[in-house]
Amino acid sequence: MEGAAQPPAGAVAKKAPTALAPIAKPLAGRKLCKRTLKLVRRASEAKFLKRGVKEVVKSIRRGNKGLCVIAGNISPIDVITHVPILCEEANIPYIYVPSKEDLATAGTTKRPTCCVLVMTKPAKGEINEEVKEKLKSDYDQVVAEVAELTSSMF
Repeated sequence: MEGAAQPPAGAVAKKAPTALAPIAKPLAGRKLCKRTLKLVRRASEAKFLKRGVKEVVKSIRRGNKGLCVIAGNISPIDVITHVPILCEEANIPYIYVPSKEDLATAGTTKRPTCCVLVMTKPAKGEINEEVKEKLKSDYDQVVAEVAELTSSMF
């Protein structure tokens, strides 16, 4: 196609804004989103993570505690509408992040992920005490910010 505007060579393509679901509240701001995804990545490396709606729901029903991170650009929205309700019933803090692709990258999977549960205890086995302490401090910081954001909503 001649005459079509081409971006200059070496230009970085900007990501198109994602269509967020109307129920995506509380939505993490840029800073909190970055911290949350970092926590998800660390939790994934330390086997403290449950990925996907099925696994997250099963873990919550079994009584596992943690932080639920939900993607805000899920379509159809019906897939995840029950997850925040389950979290509230189990007193589990939850936060929405704008992109399911970013959530999957942080969770070290190639498939876009609807939601993950960052658990307070490892899925199996024991981990290094130093890694555990670092993960706990990151976890506590993010949960405190999520609680603050949630309380300002109501």
